[in-house]
Amino acid sequence: MEDNNSSPGSPKENPDQENEAGKVTKDDGSLENMVRRIQDSMSIGKRHKFWETQPVGQFKDIGDSSLSDGPIEPPTPLSEIKQEPYNLPNSYEWTTCDMDSEETCLEVYNLLKNNYVEDDENLFRFNYSKEFLGWALRPPGYYPSWHIGVRAKASKKLVAFISGVPARIRARNDVVKMAEINFLCVHKKLRSKRLAPVMIKEVTRRVHLENIFQAAYTAGVVLPTPITTCQYWHRSLNPKKLIDVGFSRLGARMTMSRTIKLYKLPDSPATPGFRKMELRDVPAVTRLLRNYLSQFVVAPDFDETDVEHWLLPKESVVDSFLVESPETHEVTDFCSFYTLPSSILGNQTYSTLKAAYSYYNVSTKTPLLQLMNDALIVAKQRDFDVFNALDVMENESFLKELKFGPGDGQLHYYLYNYRIRDALKPSELGLVLL
Repeated sequence: MEDNNSSPGSPKENPDQENEAGKVTKDDGSLENMVRRIQDSMSIGKRHKFWETQPVGQFKDIGDSSLSDGPIEPPTPLSEIKQEPYNLPNSYEWTTCDMDSEETCLEVYNLLKNNYVEDDENLFRFNYSKEFLGWALRPPGYYPSWHIGVRAKASKKLVAFISGVPARIRARNDVVKMAEINFLCVHKKLRSKRLAPVMIKEVTRRVHLENIFQAAYTAGVVLPTPITTCQYWHRSLNPKKLIDVGFSRLGARMTMSRTIKLYKLPDSPATPGFRKMELRDVPAVTRLLRNYLSQFVVAPDFDETDVEHWLLPKESVVDSFLVESPETHEVTDFCSFYTLPSSILGNQTYSTLKAAYSYYNVSTKTPLLQLMNDALIVAKQRDFDVFNALDVMENESFLKELKFGPGDGQLHYYLYNYRIRDALKPSELGLVLL
């Protein structure tokens, strides 16, 4: 369930503990640290009653070399999969949300806009646009039945939502059909109703009905058991606004004018042949991406249809640029980011923070540092306030150099019914979930 904890970096709906704040220290690598953190979490009574019943990596199994990578449980025969939906509390009913319907899309948008992820200080809340939701929820081969809502019977008001979309994800050498679970959201007034576990079970049931038994999701809280834990980094593009709204603070011994100067970028990209991606570039970009992603332990298995959907530029949703050699016309490099604004809560002057999120980037001829600096320049041209990136893939190589600062948001990646025995370093992960 991509329960994303990012620049509004905050924990969200967690089926076990509605407001659990799963903050962990960054040095995740060692087994001692893992064990200590787990003991810490146990000692404050954080039992994961729900997740301990699920086919996910369990804390007790960490370091057990007798367990092999791969599915945890075998596929359930179709005849044994529950045919009817799980029971909801009496005054609620299931609804399948038709994302082709303008009216339903607006309902999902409003539910998320008012109830989805907030930061710890309640200053910001994710505000996925309707266009973004249409893009995120309708990739090639999507299942309408995986867009699941809960309505109040009396008023017919949409009060909760969860979604899945199909994906092919390669884990080491196996390409596995999975569901990417995302947008788990329960109305603020219903957080005590324990709807989240039922919703997770229901989306799981519907995924199983399509003969898919694995899933990928992220969360801002620690559940059993992350395959890796990533850190968010933020690069100011409009430092004055970010400071005014409380997203960032003025550094010690720094004035506003010095800060603005520090983050100033050139007016236009530096790389010859740097341009916006077009439909005709899909085959070349697919080749670049497939070749690049093959080096990571876990990464999507994209074909041209996927690349066209996920990476072809879409106004206010996703931006993609490439470098086409002026001499040979070969496409050598690629960078992309998606648009995810946040509502600014309780500020008189500003209502929206416009954030770009680094998506997939491939550098073969242009140094990654230069390519990403060009990405920052075009994001600034498009009036983004901040550029966010996780320390996945090779991102760590440019973060400090390009004046990104570490955020307080961490994002934990999970696989459902698939074991990766040894936790990955963020740099071994080639997957970005929205």
